[in-house]
Amino acid sequence: MSGMTLSVAAGSLPELTTGRLLSVWRPDVAALLLIAVLGGLYAGGVVRLRRRAERWPLPRIAAFALLGLGSLAVATMSALAVYDTELFWPAAVQNVLLDLIAPLGLALGDPLRLGMLALPERGAGRLKRAMSGRLVRFLTFPLVSTVLVLASELCIYFTPYFESALRHSALHELMYLQLLLAGSLFVLPVLTREDALPAWCSHPVRAALVFLDGLVDAVPGIVVMTHGTLIAGAWYLHHAPAWAPDVQRDQQLGGGAMVSIAELVSLPFLLAILVQWSRADRAQRVVLDRRLDAELAPAAPVGGRPEEAELVRPWWETDGGTVGQRMRPRRPGD
Repeated sequence: MSGMTLSVAAGSLPELTTGRLLSVWRPDVAALLLIAVLGGLYAGGVVRLRRRAERWPLPRIAAFALLGLGSLAVATMSALAVYDTELFWPAAVQNVLLDLIAPLGLALGDPLRLGMLALPERGAGRLKRAMSGRLVRFLTFPLVSTVLVLASELCIYFTPYFESALRHSALHELMYLQLLLAGSLFVLPVLTREDALPAWCSHPVRAALVFLDGLVDAVPGIVVMTHGTLIAGAWYLHHAPAWAPDVQRDQQLGGGAMVSIAELVSLPFLLAILVQWSRADRAQRVVLDRRLDAELAPAAPVGGRPEEAELVRPWWETDGGTVGQRMRPRRPGD
């Protein structure tokens, strides 16, 4: 690690091989602090539930920790972060991890639901009021949040923002946070079991929105890949190492990676929605079955003789009025 730090300081990074891509890491204090805070809050919620003899699903914990926080760590501290000032494609992959994959992992952990269950009544009430506030409702409205993700990506790559972030580490950290928040505004409300979206956002509608979002997420990558002008060209022309591909080719690689990852992420995202849809339908069927069982339960025995008990029938089968007669099925010969 120390040798790599010296190389970075000297501006002479060694060639990015597969081995270095998997093994080179550099700590990022701001990212470590964010990971510690998010992980600590989530772990605290799980512990609170266990103290009340309630269990939180292990797959949700794994999704939050490994896919969510893990993607955040890879994006900000792995070789992608070490080489993002030398090559464009690691920076492009980095940004997709932050605004697509990390939010998906965090959302699959359902931290909003966990907070509502783990917090005391007053804290849960505050969280619910915050989720239902006008600003949050506006920012998480499906079409608004989708536009925010798209606008965030296009703003980064097609304004001086990205090159300025490469020059100033504080702005670079702010860009990381912006990407993570923009992605979370869409994914978290869609996947949570809390009522964070308008009533018309049923599971079929959510599936359609996720499909649309997958198409929209591919737009920045396509634009980057086909854009004739170099993105942060002055910076990368000056800092590109001798072993690097042509700067234009580097940009095409980055755009292609953005498109590929965006399309790969849309599939598990859609599957998660379909699984939720299936579970909701199953739960509704269970409720309906119980209601029907209650309606068809044996009536109280007449005169203490069980053999005279009869099932409780729907009202139209026992109603002697005109409406009941019309609704009852007619027997042959009637």
